[in-house]
Amino acid sequence: MSTYEWFLDGLIIVALLVLAVRALYAPDLFKAVFLFIVFGLLMALAWVRLKAPDIALAEAAIGAGLTGVLLLDAARHFNRPRPTPKSRAS
Repeated sequence: MSTYEWFLDGLIIVALLVLAVRALYAPDLFKAVFLFIVFGLLMALAWVRLKAPDIALAEAAIGAGLTGVLLLDAARHFNRPRPTPKSRAS
């Protein structure tokens, strides 16, 4: 392995660690979901570097794609204000 490849792998590792910590401690729910999606895409790149393209494709499609969309939809419903119940006159 050349120095360039070692540097690239180290950069991916550091970026994954930073993204994971920032996603866990993000104050905004949408920001946390966005960081999770970016983490999934970067993890797919790490799998490509490890010469596992099948796992990389699954990570990108399921981990970042499908799960990210479902989490964004759930966050949208979670942040929606609840309707106030109407009082019944008896």
